[in-house]
Amino acid sequence: MFSLNVPVPGQVERLAADLHPALTAFDSIRERHSLVVKRFDTSLDPDADSLPRLRERLRETLRGVAPFEAHVDGIDYFERPTRGEGPVVYLRVESSGLYDLHGRLCESFGTVPEMEGDDYTPHVTLARGGRIDDAAALADREIDEIRWTVGEVGVWDSRYREDAARIPLR
Repeated sequence: MFSLNVPVPGQVERLAADLHPALTAFDSIRERHSLVVKRFDTSLDPDADSLPRLRERLRETLRGVAPFEAHVDGIDYFERPTRGEGPVVYLRVESSGLYDLHGRLCESFGTVPEMEGDDYTPHVTLARGGRIDDAAALADREIDEIRWTVGEVGVWDSRYREDAARIPLR
């Protein structure tokens, strides 16, 4: 399965590293950090299983999308995530440009139920599994806001656990 992700800046990686000691209470800690914009599901779109076809469709869909601002402004958690073990502790991301991009991609490629469209919550996962009380305590922690400009997106290939393509925004 492929997804379209926004690379996070070094400041977000450093924040996640600084939070690492507080994340050890959770069952798993995310070591790689990214921001999912859209998942591509073959049941919604047959092009979702071919990187060359997907990349070309993405180039068309992303044509005219200018770089946009995003910012991390706090820590939050999903008590019961749609998939996998909860809770999921994450960095909260705000960006009208990100919501616009997500909507455009859903129009073109379909919407994964319970995860996208109106259910889409932009975030950078930090950890998952464990106690709700630990997640709530972490969500109460204040952090310094981190702002950045999203200038490119990457196609993530879950089979190989690596970026398979990068597409600049113009």
